[in-house]
Amino acid sequence: MFRTGPRNLITDVAGLRVGNASDARLKSGVTTVLCDEPAVGGVQILGGAPGTRETDLLEPHNSVEAVHAVVLSGGSAFGLDAASGVQAELRERGIGFEVGGFRVPIVPAAILFDLRNGGDKDWGRYPPYRDLGYEAAQTATADFEIGTIGAGTGALTEGLKGGLGSASTLLESGVTVGALAAVNPTGSVTVGRTRHFWAAPFEIGDEFGGLGYPSPMPDDARRIALKYRDKSLAGQTRSGGNTTIAVIATDAVLTKAAAKRLAISAHDGFVRAIWPTHTPADGDLVFALATGRSGIELTADAAIDLYAAAGATMARAISRGVFAATPSENDLFQVWSSRLT
Repeated sequence: MFRTGPRNLITDVAGLRVGNASDARLKSGVTTVLCDEPAVGGVQILGGAPGTRETDLLEPHNSVEAVHAVVLSGGSAFGLDAASGVQAELRERGIGFEVGGFRVPIVPAAILFDLRNGGDKDWGRYPPYRDLGYEAAQTATADFEIGTIGAGTGALTEGLKGGLGSASTLLESGVTVGALAAVNPTGSVTVGRTRHFWAAPFEIGDEFGGLGYPSPMPDDARRIALKYRDKSLAGQTRSGGNTTIAVIATDAVLTKAAAKRLAISAHDGFVRAIWPTHTPADGDLVFALATGRSGIELTADAAIDLYAAAGATMARAISRGVFAATPSENDLFQVWSSRLT
């Protein structure tokens, strides 16, 4: 049986801290995961419209083995500036790989599209994401809020406010798995227009309502419900306004190739929690981090448990992010969001 860590957050994985910075007027923000020591990294991108920085170096055949932080940001491509802010904060503290006498923090990043959410994006010459990234890095702690915060500040889903979610799982092997997700997908996280989450079979306790699946299933359960295709939103299209970006982490000892496999497995959580997902209009991405703090090297059976838990934990994190989110008055495309609040 799966059980949560003490916080039910990604920071139950030893060696990680999370920082958030939000701008309510902008309706956007930044989330960063800082590694106390460089962590083995991986990535898997399955969405058709990703926005990324420093993801190529995470492939197993490339030289850099570990990273110092990862960044999730709103702002579409403008939000990639957030990684520069996190990098600056780390460099000021002397953190980074030494290259020719210089300290170079390695900070991969991914973004979601939240430009058309009702926030004020008239920021002038330069977008604010570098400063938001710096602030997020400065505030990183083991305890952090979920919901309408950080990269989830301006996130939306089909008919609901999106948000930042997190969850953790303790395995019998002694290994901890944690997930963090900024949830802004094209599709829906609930079954039709009910309060029941697609990820219900993986819920621990009542972390996102405890309602299970509806019985019987509603007639609209298989409806392909897309964020920008509601009939009440005449003239709006569903392109270029989506993406769920996430981090899966463990304290197990993993190689770089195994970390990539962890990221692949975590995408199963997207499939369990969002319908539909991995569309051409989403930039769905999962970063993987392995801190190795447990000292546990996995047997073949324990590895299967880890990868299964990665999908389940990610599904829970996605659902928790939406369940904890709070809509604001001028959120665009929010058709029936009041039902979860």
